Amino acid sequence: MKTRIAEITARIRERSADGRRAYLARIDALAARPPGTERMGCANVAHAFAGMPGDQRLRVVAERAPNLAVVSAYNDMLSAHQPYENYPALIRDAARRLGATVQVAGGVPAMCDGVTQGLPGMELSLFSRDTIAMGTAIALTHDVFDGALLLGICDKIVPGLLIGALHFGHLPCVFVPAGPMATGLSNSDKAKVRELHAQGLVGRDKLMEAEQAAYHGAGTCTFYGTANSNQMLLEAMGLHVPGAAFVHPHAPLREALTREAVATLLGITKRQRYTPIGRLVDERVIVNAMVALLATGGSTNHLIHWVAVARAAAIRIDWTDFAELSAEVPLLARVYPNGQADVNQFQAAGGTGFVLRELLDAGCLHGEVATVASGGIAAYAQSPVLAEAEAEPVQVRWQPAPVESLDTAIVRPAAQPFSPSGGLKLLTGNLGRAVIKVSAVPEDRHVVEAPALVFDSQEALLKAFAAGQLERDFIAVVRFQGPRANGMPELHKLTPPLAVLQGKGFKVALVTDGRMSGASGKVPAAIHVSPEALAGGALAKVRDGDRIRLDAVNGQLDVLIDDAAWAARPVHALDPAQAEGNAHGLGRDLFGGMRRHVSSAEQGAITWL
Repeated sequence: MKTRIAEITARIRERSADGRRAYLARIDALAARPPGTERMGCANVAHAFAGMPGDQRLRVVAERAPNLAVVSAYNDMLSAHQPYENYPALIRDAARRLGATVQVAGGVPAMCDGVTQGLPGMELSLFSRDTIAMGTAIALTHDVFDGALLLGICDKIVPGLLIGALHFGHLPCVFVPAGPMATGLSNSDKAKVRELHAQGLVGRDKLMEAEQAAYHGAGTCTFYGTANSNQMLLEAMGLHVPGAAFVHPHAPLREALTREAVATLLGITKRQRYTPIGRLVDERVIVNAMVALLATGGSTNHLIHWVAVARAAAIRIDWTDFAELSAEVPLLARVYPNGQADVNQFQAAGGTGFVLRELLDAGCLHGEVATVASGGIAAYAQSPVLAEAEAEPVQVRWQPAPVESLDTAIVRPAAQPFSPSGGLKLLTGNLGRAVIKVSAVPEDRHVVEAPALVFDSQEALLKAFAAGQLERDFIAVVRFQGPRANGMPELHKLTPPLAVLQGKGFKVALVTDGRMSGASGKVPAAIHVSPEALAGGALAKVRDGDRIRLDAVNGQLDVLIDDAAWAARPVHALDPAQAEGNAHGLGRDLFGGMRRHVSSAEQGAITWL
């Protein structure tokens, strides 16, 4: 283990000690209780299992067979989650063969950010994470389960399921992915068409053709955004069956991995190698997730989500921890938007097994941690394959990950990384604290100094671009986009016009208290600025023409104004009409309490504390 990574882990452990001790005591008390069928009244038990077939009811009540919960984010609105439709039947069959029973304990909502980008629905996206966490808790609160299988993949869904599960920390849990869609139109070609459309050089018909060629089937989107970053982090945390992340939904191996998830969960219940999720997810496992994110240039959204995940296990991390880890972690992968490859090509080049093996050997991961598979993180430095093509049911075995990268343009060994440090940086200064993803930003754009153009909405910036008013050097300040203002929507619609302007040679950058997608790329963007403008943050003081310096090399974000004058300048208030618009319509009224009580982005945008 690298000395500095060990020191950062120790600091997190010490910072979290009191809360973690109390958390573990609570889950130990829950774990010490008799099974639900013995603990509950007869009427409670009868209600719990009334819907089961008679033989299954006998098995769980009289024979005390293990009873597994399924919490599913299935819907066919999300291409990534559409394959989950038939998983309950498959899981029940796998459990029956192993002498266990299964109940679908509940479903949780799952929205597609790709559908809602730039639309009012995106203002519910971040809050959907905590809604999913609460839905997970409601599903598991029936309290008759020996373990849980969690079916979810995409942006807020995995963090929400994980937060909910950690509030039932006495239960063993295994995450069950479904895999990426097949490669279609390349992500870089798709981006080019978007930029041409932003310039008015191609029409909506050509844009629609390109988008449908890119997003064309079941599975996750193939770029390395938040959804696929989720899968990388779950592998690094040891919460998947090893190597399950990036196998196509319709491959025979996918069924074998799903069946193996059931066997894996049964192997960590109280009857076997008891590994409750609340004990598995300790500070070392959280650091392993952070390291995997940094080493692969993953989604900036996880600088919010994994703060909240850690907090659910009574572990406290912050952006300083991310920044200091980034300085120690080599960048080992280039997957779009940080490169040209998609996740299918990443998998073919060595995938998660290769990256985790390299990080482990380089002393960047804690190897001696609990995982749902036996053997610790070393088990995740392997690749799954079908045991026998004709076996019934299909079965899986593992082989060592490739010793060498199968494509050094996509993944590299730790001794020859793309960069000696990770792809995320912390920025501080008189504008607050922010983060920037630099792994895809050209080096000559890591420092931008230019006058500010201030917008109180992304629509205002897009309108200015369409009117030809942005043909100059500038730093766009897009404010009142934080959690309290409007739910902190992603501002991914800003990427094409800003990329067009950068391509014309202008010095451009974005500074915002909102989020950018995990697909944010080559335009420098200081995001998640905290405190947010609505909470009195410094972005509310910025005026058109103020000179701003965004320096990702030295980690600075400043308005270049005399300190006394800056301190004396009043904050700009959000237009009441805009505030009213943010609060109503398309379900936004229901989330008013969350907007009022949500914590800052750096504190995880948590609504449940």
